[in-house]
Amino acid sequence: MAMMAALRREGRRFASPLISPQPIAAAANATLRSSLLAADEHVPLGVRSISTQIVRNRMKSVKNIQKITKAMKMVAASKLRAIQTKAENSRGLWQPFTALLGDAPSVDVKKNVIVTVSSDKGLCGGINSTAVKNSRAILKLTSGPEKETKYVVLGEKAKAQLIRDSKKDITLCITELQKNPLNFTQVSVVADDILKNVEFDALRIVFNKFQSVVSFLPTLSTVLSPEIVERESEAGGKLGDLDSYEIEGGETKGEILQNLSEFQFSCVLFNAVLENACSEQGARMSAMDSSSRNAGEMLDRLTLTYNRTRQASITTELTEIISGASALEG
Repeated sequence: MAMMAALRREGRRFASPLISPQPIAAAANATLRSSLLAADEHVPLGVRSISTQIVRNRMKSVKNIQKITKAMKMVAASKLRAIQTKAENSRGLWQPFTALLGDAPSVDVKKNVIVTVSSDKGLCGGINSTAVKNSRAILKLTSGPEKETKYVVLGEKAKAQLIRDSKKDITLCITELQKNPLNFTQVSVVADDILKNVEFDALRIVFNKFQSVVSFLPTLSTVLSPEIVERESEAGGKLGDLDSYEIEGGETKGEILQNLSEFQFSCVLFNAVLENACSEQGARMSAMDSSSRNAGEMLDRLTLTYNRTRQASITTELTEIISGASALEG
């Protein structure tokens, strides 16, 4: 009896490791989970969710940018309507001076001052680059061994470009001109400041003349000094009819020409600043409209990418589930 009890104890000891209290399917599931966990140790956690999350964040960013560009377009449109009326009215100021004194950009003088009109802010297309490009071209044309050409820069954008290669030629820089609503008194103060700080035979104002929302015309206006006007009047040519006017009062011809030249420069500069401001707002409207359309197209592409990524993730997960079920059945 003692021997039989010992044999039963030995049999239970050898048989216990071979008999599992769990079902076979549960053991297979445990084995599959352990293998999946081992495989996940080599793959970053949440790889599939990161890809779709990145696309969602990018879509959100593009939507926000589109909202900003649409708002900037509306702001530029409202500013354009306010400035356009002033610019059209200012054209009547300088036209009588052009009829009286002429506009002679080809007059050869020794001292030239190029007044470059630009904007203080960007995101307005190529109007500032166009003004700077034309100013550099005029500098090359008016330079010579016995000639002197200087810059007077209005606006931060032209200053930033011209200071790179023509810093020694810049005499005066005036920025934040459009911080307050433009008026003739403000521009007259700027014109008087320019006349006090530079010596010139000819002032050449470079600006962009407003034509429409989508187009502007690079323009050059020339204001001659009283001495050059008198010289050209005596020599005949375009200014030869100046002597046909009768002078009344006690002022001499030189004094009248001095006053006319200063007032002409103020009127031309006022019109140039307003025309350039209109061109700036029109170019900004066009640029923001293009940016809004580009943002919409990018948003469509990102939406398609997001849908494809999400679909691929779902397909991959279904494939893994089916493969695991097939492995269990096999």
